[in-house]
Amino acid sequence: MTTSIPEIILNDGNKIPAVGFGTYKLKGNEGATAIESAINQGYRLLDSAYNYENEGTVGTAIRRTSIPREELIITSKLPGRYHRYNDAVVTIQESLYRANLDYYDIYLIHWPNPNRDLYLEAWQALIDAKKWGLIRSIGVCNFLPEHLQRLQDETGVMPALNQIELHPFFNQEEQRKWHEENGVVTESWSPLARANDVFQNNVLQEIATTYNKTVSQIILRWHYQLGAVAIPKSATPTRQLENISIFDFSLDDQAMQAIASLSRPNGRMKGQDPAVYEEF
Repeated sequence: MTTSIPEIILNDGNKIPAVGFGTYKLKGNEGATAIESAINQGYRLLDSAYNYENEGTVGTAIRRTSIPREELIITSKLPGRYHRYNDAVVTIQESLYRANLDYYDIYLIHWPNPNRDLYLEAWQALIDAKKWGLIRSIGVCNFLPEHLQRLQDETGVMPALNQIELHPFFNQEEQRKWHEENGVVTESWSPLARANDVFQNNVLQEIATTYNKTVSQIILRWHYQLGAVAIPKSATPTRQLENISIFDFSLDDQAMQAIASLSRPNGRMKGQDPAVYEEF
């Protein structure tokens, strides 16, 4: 069984599904089986990263499925230790070799690491890799507005998307507004936050009961109505299908506001503030 997922147009004209599949910690044969299942359930956007050490697993899942490569949107990410231009170019090539792919549909800078101040070099490498046909769309993760604006000012190229921590306990309202005003698509990592916390939240449970949906479906529908692309992860086929079965209902304003009320200024799950956090 598969389900159809709406598409969102990026600022470079390319399209991506409104919901994708996260692959963090999915490795080896079990990981490939889980990713293959997700593809067969209807997912077309797959999110990986160099630092997840599973680009090969993603590539194996792609080869196992009967879905044509051109119908899939595959994402990977550049780690902080390779922000220097030449290192970044080699790492992009290595990412492709690991997955046995000719190109990535999306490639992102994983974190800005502003204290090292090399993310501009990394961005130029992504720009050039796109020109060479190694990448279709380029973007970033965890960049604050000032980082994004600098990329635009110094290279003339605004990222197509910015993948940020976004969930009911940290809804990133100001960041999302900046993205919308500047043509950057918001993508949500850890969209369900810590599952045990959100699944037991009384507000979310009440909304789920009202709509006769699961808490996961309520949260993912909330992301969709915010205009954010969520990338939930599950190795269970039934959960995979549940997580993309969110397009047959809509949350009303009251429900959206109730979920918005759950956000906290200190809502980051691990305190990873992009202004100071370093990822290598």
